[in-house]
Amino acid sequence: MMTQATEAKETGLYLEAYEQLRQRTASEVPSWLDRLRAEALEKFSELGFPAPTLEEWRYTNVAPIAKARFVPSWTVDGAEEAGRRWADRVYEEARSSVLVFVNGRFRSDLSSLAALPREAVVLGLADALRSEHQKMIGERLARGAAFDRQHFAALNTAFIADGAFVYLPRGVRVEAPIQLLFISDSGPVMSFPRVLVVAERESEATLIERYVGAADQPYFTDAVVEIYIDENAHLEHYKVQEEGVQGFHVATTWVELKRAARYHSTTVTLGAQLARHNIAAILTEEGGECRVDGLYMVDTGQHADTHSLIEHRAPRCTSFQLYKGILDGRSRGVFNGRIYVHREAQQTDAYQTNRNLMLSNEARVDTKPQLEIFADDVKCSHGATVGQLEEEELFYLRTRGLSFEKARNLLTYGFAEEVVEKIAVDSIREQLNEVILNRLHATALDVR
Repeated sequence: MMTQATEAKETGLYLEAYEQLRQRTASEVPSWLDRLRAEALEKFSELGFPAPTLEEWRYTNVAPIAKARFVPSWTVDGAEEAGRRWADRVYEEARSSVLVFVNGRFRSDLSSLAALPREAVVLGLADALRSEHQKMIGERLARGAAFDRQHFAALNTAFIADGAFVYLPRGVRVEAPIQLLFISDSGPVMSFPRVLVVAERESEATLIERYVGAADQPYFTDAVVEIYIDENAHLEHYKVQEEGVQGFHVATTWVELKRAARYHSTTVTLGAQLARHNIAAILTEEGGECRVDGLYMVDTGQHADTHSLIEHRAPRCTSFQLYKGILDGRSRGVFNGRIYVHREAQQTDAYQTNRNLMLSNEARVDTKPQLEIFADDVKCSHGATVGQLEEEELFYLRTRGLSFEKARNLLTYGFAEEVVEKIAVDSIREQLNEVILNRLHATALDVR
């Protein structure tokens, strides 16, 4: 009885906020979305917040989120001031191809889409739901990122109100990267960004998600991104999570690839006191290729958890995954990567690696790479390493005249560079190089 009472108290805040949102948007959303939100809320009420007793949440305790008293994003003001404060977080390449969201709400006055071709459709989700694209959205929204067993996906779906809609018609190629900048500001706010991307056959684009927030108080971001990539289409996807040190960030990314589609993603986790990212890439037709890379850098008081699934449902598909973690102080990292190869997925090539560098004896990481193979003509491998800097490498560099600190910084920088050097957007790569050097209390001269 005590457990049930506690769970009811923890979910009560969200039930109240849902009713407020429903009344607020009753005349603005289509009836099918109203039904979808109600169904998701019912499922969240049933599931509640995940407990550490669940295998998928064994190493990540979300009790601090469940017990906190966050306020709905639509009850806070100060969006214009917040937009000005965070204006420098727009990457240079995306100055004229950026959508800005403050506390979960799209701000057209802070956004610019001048660099995008006329054929590309990039809209705030609330606007898109009132456009001729509503039918397309209704056919795809919550179809991939199902919420029947996913606690936070259910919570996000119950609060769908705004976010981004990106539609690339057949053959459209977008040269400038499309940036989605999500800003959390103005109090202990909770926001639920929703992103839907539809890339039709032979289209091509680069998408950047960037999450930033105030460092002086807790807040909660629960984001869901659904991506559909059609035949011979190509999407380059970057996610940079640099929430404030008291922020909580939970995200779900779901990707479907059709015949000969390509999806390359890099997730960079730098911020938040607790971060969880669930990412799933489903290769549904032959010839698909996905690369799912990541880098997490955490320090004392930070917990970063990545759960990934790469599912091969069709033959002759390829997947690569490289995730690296750098952990310092009293930090915690979690990586659970699963490759699932169906019986029909013959001639699959799938490779997965997780490597972790521990800069402190007090840091901890739990890693669990998994392979489940039901086909007999495949090339698959997986592995994980956890270790500190090699004494022999440090000794070698010191015999060449480097100080201990310079040698340590050079090796740590080199460890991260394997992920960073693959990033095609110069501004992101330069930012990460700077962040890595700052975390090491080093300069560029220390790693050259």
